[in-house]
Amino acid sequence: MTVATVPYGSWKSPITAALVAAQSVRLMEPTVDGETVYWLEMRPEEGGRYVLVRRTPDGETRDMTPAPFNARTRVHEYGGASYLVATGVIFFSNFADQRLYRQDSGAAPDPLTPAVDMRYADGVADAQRNRVICVREDHTQADREPENCIVAVDMAGGSLEDGGQVLASGHDFFAAPRLSPDGSQLAWIAWNHPNMPWDDTELWVADVTADGALANARRIAGGVDESVMQPHWSPGGVLYFVSDRTGWWNIYRWRSGQVEPIHERAAEFAGPAWVFGQADYDFITETSILCRFIENGRSQLALLDAETGALDPIDTPFTVIGYIHVQGSQAAFIGGAPDRPTAVVQLDLNSRQIHVLSKTEDSGIDPAYLTRPEPMGFPTTDGATAYALYYPPHNPDYKAPSEDRPPLLVISHGGPTSATTDAQDLRIQYWTSRGVAVVDVNYRGSTGYGRAYRQALYGRWGIVDVDDCIHAAKHLIERDVVDSNRVAVRGGSAGGYTTLAALTFRDFFKAGASYYGVSDLEGLALETHKFESRYLDQLIGPYPERKDIYLERSPIHHTDRLACPVIFFQGLEDKVVPPNQAERMVNALRRKGIPVAYVPFEGEQHGFRRAENIARSLEAELYFYGRIFGFELAEPVEPVHIDNLAEA
Repeated sequence: MTVATVPYGSWKSPITAALVAAQSVRLMEPTVDGETVYWLEMRPEEGGRYVLVRRTPDGETRDMTPAPFNARTRVHEYGGASYLVATGVIFFSNFADQRLYRQDSGAAPDPLTPAVDMRYADGVADAQRNRVICVREDHTQADREPENCIVAVDMAGGSLEDGGQVLASGHDFFAAPRLSPDGSQLAWIAWNHPNMPWDDTELWVADVTADGALANARRIAGGVDESVMQPHWSPGGVLYFVSDRTGWWNIYRWRSGQVEPIHERAAEFAGPAWVFGQADYDFITETSILCRFIENGRSQLALLDAETGALDPIDTPFTVIGYIHVQGSQAAFIGGAPDRPTAVVQLDLNSRQIHVLSKTEDSGIDPAYLTRPEPMGFPTTDGATAYALYYPPHNPDYKAPSEDRPPLLVISHGGPTSATTDAQDLRIQYWTSRGVAVVDVNYRGSTGYGRAYRQALYGRWGIVDVDDCIHAAKHLIERDVVDSNRVAVRGGSAGGYTTLAALTFRDFFKAGASYYGVSDLEGLALETHKFESRYLDQLIGPYPERKDIYLERSPIHHTDRLACPVIFFQGLEDKVVPPNQAERMVNALRRKGIPVAYVPFEGEQHGFRRAENIARSLEAELYFYGRIFGFELAEPVEPVHIDNLAEA
């Protein structure tokens, strides 16, 4: 095979933007009902519709929620746990009206809740009382903050007038109502402003009375400096949960009025609860637990003995694992790895055989075009070590001139309380197969490295995350594997803020791309939705008491310091980061004469879900870098208008 010598950035790749968009199908939240497995698929080709899919034991796979129904809830805006299945009956929240629906086998969905702005999530079936117990978020009062509570919704439609019987209220937020196997007790998680669910949360338990109400509610774990999550009753009625009381999210149980550790380890047995319904462990028997833990940034599946604390790792080809559900000898979970697409996986617990039930569409790409990530620890400010995944450019059809070094694209992930993983991501391979190096940074504040690493960002957002992104690039420059004059930074949402802060307050990067990124911290504090409305109290400082810091760290107020080109991508229906955040920044750069491009998308919210918009944003970003860094594209793409830059 002839290998052509072509400059970095100009390699022709079979990984097209359209292919990446098609691969952007998301598989989520598998659950097991009897011997049948269900899961959600987010389909960009259907406008981002969330479809509930069922696979029966005979191998038949079919869609269950008919179009135009969209099984997606907006509780906390980020949603999650939008459906449950109870002996073949489906209950789900519909995105368009946020009502809770019941769908019997072979029948059309019927609403169970009123046609008002009440939203439902994270439900559990209470079969004894013919009801669904779930979290409700009430938006019917326009003059006040939405109210969250736990309610019981009649499975037969008896809640059509009132939206459900309120069982627990009085906290700002609720999650994970979980009913004991005998139906006599309910556990749940609650927390209040300004905390997020990875800060200080509480685990509550109450008795369920004969009339279905709750009595004797008591807090049994959590509080100050402890994040508890994922309560789960064992088959015998013992309550288990995850807590970071030691600095790491480990599994505990509440038995005989005492909290007992099961296995304490410097590893994370859960992740940040951005969405409802996360499930990182489940019971095989009363004392045998199937779990996953993250150690050194990699997920590992394991069996945990609840009596001895022994942890027995299970070998799988997956390095990213989540949403674990067990029924009998079968388990289902979501699995991903660098060399395979994300999949819904079934595991036979007796034979330990793996069966892939569904996966994101086969790309048809020869694996020879894919580059594997290299885990990277690197020194950063304050004598700390930060982490990243480095993806060197790779394409078997090309090499670059020996004296050349590739452009580098630094990715700052969203959250910021989140993390990047090494699961196969064609959005990254899109760049590397064209000759652009990528480093995906788990800056301080990321999860998977313990509470201290997570909280290292508190009070210093826009500082240490920027430090770590810069030092990741410097580490690669010192290794002489990238071009120091062609380093760009990109990020979405909170990662977009890190991007804009790096471009505004530091003189290091040569270009950037902001995807629905934050430019005005004060505006975010005043305008964002309830779930995140006090998030910045921890990351920046209390508002308005520390308004000075908000102004000091907001790129929109310091555009005089920004001196390199930026491209902005924005959904016009974004309620998390409103469009005016991007538009004000764009207008300021236009006035200053700096090359700037703005690509808005009608109908998109926070994060792009439509295939055509995912593809367009990738191609526009590539075109932008090609113009700014001066490399020719191997194939023509639709140009994007760049203000203050002469047309090519």
